[in-house]
Amino acid sequence: MIKGLSTAGIGEVKNVEELVLLASENGFGAIDVSGQELRDFIGQKGLEEAKAFLQEHQVKIGSIGLPVEWRHSDEKFREGLSALLNDAKTAAEFGCTSCCTYVLPSTDYNAAHFMALATKRLKLCAQILNEYGINLGLEYVGPHHLRTAWKNPFIWDLKSTLDWIDAIGELNVGLLLDSYHWYTAGESYEDLLALKPAQITHVHLNDAKDVPIDEVLDNDRVYPGEGVIDLAGFLKALNEIGYKGAIVQEILTIEPPSESNKELAEKSGKAFEKVFAAAELN
Repeated sequence: MIKGLSTAGIGEVKNVEELVLLASENGFGAIDVSGQELRDFIGQKGLEEAKAFLQEHQVKIGSIGLPVEWRHSDEKFREGLSALLNDAKTAAEFGCTSCCTYVLPSTDYNAAHFMALATKRLKLCAQILNEYGINLGLEYVGPHHLRTAWKNPFIWDLKSTLDWIDAIGELNVGLLLDSYHWYTAGESYEDLLALKPAQITHVHLNDAKDVPIDEVLDNDRVYPGEGVIDLAGFLKALNEIGYKGAIVQEILTIEPPSESNKELAEKSGKAFEKVFAAAELN
């Protein structure tokens, strides 16, 4: 498994080059970025030099975000398809095989109608990504407060997401598995052991404050090892089933961090060392 770093939890980062350096200096072998950020990186360095820079610092592109707005109108969705095509082409140049999006656990739309539209749209996204050897990861969102943030309940757990992936019916669609959502959905070590590594596109790692589980806020996370999630068990289970991909930090906070990105990246590296050691994986 590859330890990974995103900008979530390390404050402001100027560009991909700076994120690569922060990752490399603190024991991370992957980063999550956007397709546009990768194109900017190519614009600054040229493609071959950009690829050589990543190789020199032993950092891979773990995942890009899905640039398409698939949750609203058909017009909005169609507008984003050209960006998806460009992002897929760019990500493939760097050997990136993962593109991810989150799925909110409630919606203002009629849930059945929304499911039908979203299934069709994400199927098309997956087909475009597949042309470039990229998998689509769907991240269910577990915190209870978001289940009632909009009118109608939708998907917020592992089993329902797997059922939906089956309905989408494309072999390159899998899970973006997040420790925070696994915890807030009340899922277990055994739920993870039941997965096959091919079902997991990407992984996020973060921790939760010691409050009742139904009061855990999506944007109030803490660094790995600072909270109450059994991250050692989470990592052990992924290792046991044979997952080999990136495990990337994603720390969402109510207030922006006050420390520098160098301090926060160092803190992140130590946090990962701590929980990977607890899982006997360092």
